[in-house]
Amino acid sequence: MALFAVLATQSPTGIPAEEFRRRLPEGFAYVRELVDKGVIRHNWIRVGAAGGLLIYEVDSHEELNTLLYGNPLSPHLRFEVIPLAEVGGFDPTAFEKQAG
Repeated sequence: MALFAVLATQSPTGIPAEEFRRRLPEGFAYVRELVDKGVIRHNWIRVGAAGGLLIYEVDSHEELNTLLYGNPLSPHLRFEVIPLAEVGGFDPTAFEKQAG
């Protein structure tokens, strides 16, 4: 399993702002379903920004891509994806081995 932090930012291009706001519950329901399934481990609203920070746990980049673009609001969102490593998955001696 792989972890990804996803910064999702509203980018309502192609539709009026009021239409985007009207469709928000549909997008929130999609995210809630992924939270309930355990695919999204954490979900935060970004204070002072129009969007959120979500931590996904998926099997592959392809699965993440499918999930991101499965959101009914995805045509009106911008995503920044950051791969993550859990602390236990990092070998702190790796740099020492390379230098030696």
